[in-house]
Amino acid sequence: MGEGYLLENQQPEAGERFTALARLLDPVTCRHFERLGVAEGWRCWEIGAGGATIPNWLARRAGPRGRVIATDIDTGWLVSAEPGVEVLQHDVGAELPPAGEFDLVHARLVLTHVPVREAALRAMVGALRPGGWLLLEEADPGLQPLICPDEHGPEQRLANRLREGFRSLMASRHADLGYGRTLPRLLRAEGLAEVGAEGFFPITDPACVVLERATVEQVADRLIAAGLATREEIDEHLANLAAGRLPDLATAPMISAWGRRG
Repeated sequence: MGEGYLLENQQPEAGERFTALARLLDPVTCRHFERLGVAEGWRCWEIGAGGATIPNWLARRAGPRGRVIATDIDTGWLVSAEPGVEVLQHDVGAELPPAGEFDLVHARLVLTHVPVREAALRAMVGALRPGGWLLLEEADPGLQPLICPDEHGPEQRLANRLREGFRSLMASRHADLGYGRTLPRLLRAEGLAEVGAEGFFPITDPACVVLERATVEQVADRLIAAGLATREEIDEHLANLAAGRLPDLATAPMISAWGRRG
């Protein structure tokens, strides 16, 4: 994240993206929390929180005897955090972790964008108490690069060309577009036990359309400046989305990986 992060939180489309991502991904994330046993009294660190939905869920589950810290480089979208959530401005790629040891450390769609990923991962592991869980969730566009897996017409071909341009912009900002698949290996290399992983790949959810529209609007000027798209192509794509001509959009697969500190 930081200066090179493409999808800046200050842009108005960021709120639409956070809402769409919450609808798509929160049920997956919370299911993993439940399986890991998040319970009353747990101390949790939510990294790169973006919006408040996940920190609020953790605060309700941890209760008054627990502790939930939500950090981000820009905390502007955490205004709806509930009283049980401590909100801190923090750059996981550059700063030491918050004080204390945690039963759960969680980051979703964060490390892909952090230039010093190895150091950030090591800091997360170091913040765990003995027996604590690390849950990392990262997209892997390289596993499935198409926004329209069923490329059957000109609308779908245009959408996929724009998605290719978006991936090029991400790569130019040093994002690792194949990071998700490496998570199980990296967690084992950090000495974590009981490592497991799972993939999630939604198609046709209306939130995929909302997410795509907000993302394209957010990066449109950069796509044009880089020569990756024209204004006419972007306007045509947005019109296709608005008219319902792209109902079967997908997202990049999200890999969720977890491990326990011994």
